[in-house]
Amino acid sequence: MLIDDIGYNHRHEKDFVIDRPDGTGDWLLLIIKSPAVYRYDGKEVRKPANVLLIYTPGTPQYYRADCLEYFDDWMHFRPSEEDIALFDQLGIATNVPLQLTESDNLSSIVRNMCYEHYSSNIGRTEVSDLYFRILLYKIREKLVSATNPSRGTESAYYERLSWIRDSIYRWPSRDYTVDDMAKDLSLSRSRFQHLYSETFGTSVTKDIINSRLNKATELLITTDMPVKDIALMIGYGHNTSYFVKLFGSVYGISPGQYRKDHSKVSQG
Repeated sequence: MLIDDIGYNHRHEKDFVIDRPDGTGDWLLLIIKSPAVYRYDGKEVRKPANVLLIYTPGTPQYYRADCLEYFDDWMHFRPSEEDIALFDQLGIATNVPLQLTESDNLSSIVRNMCYEHYSSNIGRTEVSDLYFRILLYKIREKLVSATNPSRGTESAYYERLSWIRDSIYRWPSRDYTVDDMAKDLSLSRSRFQHLYSETFGTSVTKDIINSRLNKATELLITTDMPVKDIALMIGYGHNTSYFVKLFGSVYGISPGQYRKDHSKVSQG
């Protein structure tokens, strides 16, 4: 598998539209994290956030924003014959929008692929290829989950819980509290925490931490912002020491060392 170009968590305004009647010469994988409009089978269809769409070469491409903002992960790539066989083996459909219950795990894999692709790391091509295969297996897992929802996803609160989780990952700097989120759903604190963990397999506190640290790693790699400013931007106020300690407990190294190890400056 060869990556022609790749992007993670790109945001666009409400007038964003892609209209390619002749498609492209390579494959295009999209993980669309906002409501959008798609054109296929001669008609336009609206779908909510969290859609997977994989275009094959030469297939007409049309999708556009359907809200105040549009954001997605995307990858133009050229699969090997074994990759194409794996698509068939896993039953992953192409050229049609596929609804997912959530896309965070898939997006995390694309983020890692993006960092590898633009790095100068030895073996980055091989690492990206391994990530791609993991991505395909995770896509199959998400599609099976979407067609056979668990008891948690059948909850009457699922859509509202999903919006809360999407908000946590979209805006990591916000001051989230369990009490406020429970109040929004008219639930007790303990009931909210139970439903959240039952639905997503993780606690709301862990999601808040993960969203903030994900954003921190992105800023460390793509900007030269001081660590104290990053801590402030992701919601840790002026408590830089707490951020550094938390970062080290999760990644095993300091934010500064993480920046050195993953810096894009050495690209050439």
